[in-house]
Amino acid sequence: MKYFCGIDIGASSTKLVLIDENGQIVAKSIRRSGVNYAEASERCLEEALSAAQVDRSQIAASLSTGYGRDNVPWSDGKRTEIACHGKGAYHYVRDRLTVIDIGAQDSKLIHLDEQGNRINFKMNRKCAAGTGAFLEEIALRLDLPVDRLNGLAENATKDVSLGSFCTVFAATEVLSLIRQGETVENIAKGAFHSVVKRIIEMGAADGQLVMTGGVAAHNPLLVQMVGKAFGQDVFVPPHAQFVGAFGAALFAREESEETG
Repeated sequence: MKYFCGIDIGASSTKLVLIDENGQIVAKSIRRSGVNYAEASERCLEEALSAAQVDRSQIAASLSTGYGRDNVPWSDGKRTEIACHGKGAYHYVRDRLTVIDIGAQDSKLIHLDEQGNRINFKMNRKCAAGTGAFLEEIALRLDLPVDRLNGLAENATKDVSLGSFCTVFAATEVLSLIRQGETVENIAKGAFHSVVKRIIEMGAADGQLVMTGGVAAHNPLLVQMVGKAFGQDVFVPPHAQFVGAFGAALFAREESEETG
């Protein structure tokens, strides 16, 4: 049995997926990217190989993507996050679709046609607003772990608006709201509203709406809010945080088959 590896080195976390010849995920690994991307990639690979009980020699091809895709010594090739998130999402939705990936430092809106070909894409590069880093900053100002935001936001009693586009200014707004006696629950949901506004500004949805990435995987309320804003249901693929790495693994398998 041959295996194929895809690794997505993001600014915040490194995700790795190992698939078999049939495209089935046999192992995955995730860890903080830290400051040494090569080391993070090696650790993830070792963990996945151990979990799958696969020898390194059985990996037929590997491909890297993400912010640190140039820092994987053992990778056979590389692709952009746009290409890999599109590839991974299309594997589950074999139709026209729009992919929204909310990463740590940027957000992406990707349009694919019925055959999975990319039509166009848009990235949010204005500060870190509308990204995972924005939510982490808000959580920091609220003095709580970022994974508690969703649960708190679900208990909000009213909508609170964070008007600032800049993450730093929005954090200052949060401090002002706290001083005014606003509840943490309402502020958390206000942060979600701010992310949704940034997503909408990138463009319209065409076809099935799909959300990928860690923010979508861990914040179901945010996913619901995005769906409401676009007026349609949102599909979140299995292992949503690993879709980029999965897409990279699928490319590795595809390119290996093409070269024989």
